[in-house]
Amino acid sequence: MILPTPTERGRPLVRSEFDTLTDGLEYAATCKTGLNYYSARGGLVTALPYSELRDRAIDAAKRLVPFAEKNARIGLIATTSPEFAILFFACQYAGLVPAPLPLPVTLGGRSSYERQLQRMADTGDFDAIFTSQSMENIVSTAMNDHDTPVMTYEEAFELPQGDELRAFGPDELCYIQYSSGSSSSPKGIIGTQKSVTSNCKGITQHGLRTELHDRGACWLPMYHDMGLIGCLLAPMMSQMTADYIDPQDFTRRPITWLRLISENKCTMTYSPTFGYELCVRRWRQDHELDLSSLRIAGIGGDMVRPEPLSEFASTFAEYGFKETAFMPSYGLAETTLAATFNPLGQGLRKHTIDMTRYERTGEAVSASDITEGDHRRTFVACGKILPDHEVEIRDFDGAALGALKMGRICLRGPSVSPGYFRNSQATEASFSPDGWLDTGDLGYWLDDEIVVTGRYKDLILWHGRNIWPQDLEWAAQAAAPHRCGRACAFAIGGAGDNKKIMLLLECRTRDPQLLSEIHTAVSAAIRLEVGVPVQLQLVPRGSMIMTSSGKLSRARVKEKFQSGAIIDLQEQTPFKVVADAAS
Repeated sequence: MILPTPTERGRPLVRSEFDTLTDGLEYAATCKTGLNYYSARGGLVTALPYSELRDRAIDAAKRLVPFAEKNARIGLIATTSPEFAILFFACQYAGLVPAPLPLPVTLGGRSSYERQLQRMADTGDFDAIFTSQSMENIVSTAMNDHDTPVMTYEEAFELPQGDELRAFGPDELCYIQYSSGSSSSPKGIIGTQKSVTSNCKGITQHGLRTELHDRGACWLPMYHDMGLIGCLLAPMMSQMTADYIDPQDFTRRPITWLRLISENKCTMTYSPTFGYELCVRRWRQDHELDLSSLRIAGIGGDMVRPEPLSEFASTFAEYGFKETAFMPSYGLAETTLAATFNPLGQGLRKHTIDMTRYERTGEAVSASDITEGDHRRTFVACGKILPDHEVEIRDFDGAALGALKMGRICLRGPSVSPGYFRNSQATEASFSPDGWLDTGDLGYWLDDEIVVTGRYKDLILWHGRNIWPQDLEWAAQAAAPHRCGRACAFAIGGAGDNKKIMLLLECRTRDPQLLSEIHTAVSAAIRLEVGVPVQLQLVPRGSMIMTSSGKLSRARVKEKFQSGAIIDLQEQTPFKVVADAAS
């Protein structure tokens, strides 16, 4: 019978006081803790103590040293599996730079996924790509026009063995983390040993304040920074046991995540807002749960939406969940992972503002008693900056702004990446010579905490107003929640006020009468809540394009729409962009 690794370390807790990942693993290997991999139904499949992870990583590293030169890139299809973890750390011991690569995020998206891998291979110049057997055919097809060898995990473990290691030092590289590509093609973000260990230190010492009896539960993908750093590297660097389920298993059976927390007395977990939302939708009161052990229910990876989180807290309060466990945070792969954390025990710090004032002046003024309900919007504070790091909210001329003024979020500190791999143009656009990163995100100060309001590239400027596409999308989904799926808003057409605002809404029906009812209801809701003219188009399920981390890629949906590849269900024909409407 397989038993999971225990919560108790058997050695003193050390919160990321290491200069390299291999230093951290060497100490973790002296503890009893490790990684546990569970099935969709919650059965333990594999237990991987840190001691075994270290030994198997070193064995694989001795095979990789003769295979590739120092600092060569190795693509790793990032399955939630012991094999991925072993090969990732094998690269650390072998002085090779692993690049975790995504899996397909939707069914039927094979061609899009293959193009994504091809773009990553073009920029990464991999010596090889290692993959699971189940993915070998897809990855090999994608690499048909490349010289990059594709090998299964098992083949990598059977390479001829040498007798040398060449582990990375404190001043060397660590990995390449590909951005999710929500508004552009994926870029390879350089992670160094210093940036990664600095961020792990900030996470474990100051953000989460890891304790001796902490245990983590995770369903996040390992190719995303929140999964790789937050659910694998930071736990290892603090010798914490982590329990995993596969992301696809989570989407099918999200309550398994909660059952793991309950059964293993996990104290920490993290998810984008939609993960908590999915649990509420799938909950049937058919399991015994005890969520009282959960001291941190982190939220990150996308904008924090208060309504679904409040619903989660209400639904699971009777099972021991405490709303004060919610910990909103902010970060991005360019800062390794985390930049800000809410104070422990604060829960959701909500700020309801007058959106009419905000859209016209950029000032986040609190809503008053006379502010109409349709003109209110509630944001959630995402906490304070990590020690040894700096954050500024800047206007579009680069001047720092004070409290409640909307601007671009800029960060500086030891966790910030040196730039994008072999992409000097993108590096110069985002990273300044004095170390500041322009995140591309918009936000404002609420006292000493940061509030994130959206992406600058997604912002729609219309008649002097700043229109956030997510406001349109959420309003549409709320108007017909049982018959509609994802929504996407963007502007097309001329410059200035001549643009047209499009809103695409996925529908689960093709019945003309139902579609007409949905169109009427959603259009009325948009007029009432947002007050801007929007051209609504109802589209089939699967029309949207998601990033590798599960975010909506508005830029790619817009491209798909303008190419005529999205069907209008009420016309049953693809939209065709006329010459004067293209942008």
